[in-house]
Amino acid sequence: MRLALGIRYNGQAYEGWQSQRSGRTVQDKLEAALARFTTQRIGTLCAGRTDTGVHALMQVVHFDTAIEREPFSWVRGTNRFLPDDIAVQWAHPVPDEFHCRASALSRRYLYVLSESPVRPSLDAGRVGWSMYALDGDAMRAAAALLVGRHDFSSFRASACQARSPVKDLRRIEITRSGTGDRCRWHFEFEADAFLHHMIRNLMGCLVRIGRGDAPPEWIVEVLEARSRKVAAPTFSADGLYFLGPLYDARWGLPAEATLQGGGAAYDGPP
Repeated sequence: MRLALGIRYNGQAYEGWQSQRSGRTVQDKLEAALARFTTQRIGTLCAGRTDTGVHALMQVVHFDTAIEREPFSWVRGTNRFLPDDIAVQWAHPVPDEFHCRASALSRRYLYVLSESPVRPSLDAGRVGWSMYALDGDAMRAAAALLVGRHDFSSFRASACQARSPVKDLRRIEITRSGTGDRCRWHFEFEADAFLHHMIRNLMGCLVRIGRGDAPPEWIVEVLEARSRKVAAPTFSADGLYFLGPLYDARWGLPAEATLQGGGAAYDGPP
């Protein structure tokens, strides 16, 4: 039987998703919990690997097992052995041809940014930070120039293993909440797939434009250069959330994981 799980985690304490020798990754903790619950070794595949310090609202994994238990048993049983900052949200049997990565129609990320003269404290590690006031109209104008199918080499980490830098960036939404010199910005990104550090590199450029250090049109120069050397530095991982992949409804996954269902809603810091 192939089983899919939806997982949320706070990434502050972990060295990203992918298993490491240190054992301090989300995948290591999940597979250890599954092994204790089932008394068998279970290897998992994920929809999108996250970096050190990056959070997930709906990471989706799948694995094959001969063990048959009710979905609620997989959720409760696995959560019993997980640390408090990782929790399985749902479990669902899927056909053998389902693949959490290859079957995804799109992926979504959210960056939460605090604009304040003082650095974050209670929500440190859960939001990014700008001590400078940001121009939302300028950032939205730049974001509109990024939407579409492009070569995103300028926003790609040197360690990126993607076969192609060409991605279809389908949507960037930038919203602001709060007034005065203390507010929150939400940057939501949706694409067919993302390159390593792509969101953080896009954020670095958008924030530079928002501060007034470059005009919105500068983003086109960066895009066309196809070189990391011309882009802004990689932005902090603190405020980055993997909102999750979206699938066709035919797989029978919960509505929050389907394109028709609209995806998971963000419920992070205010």
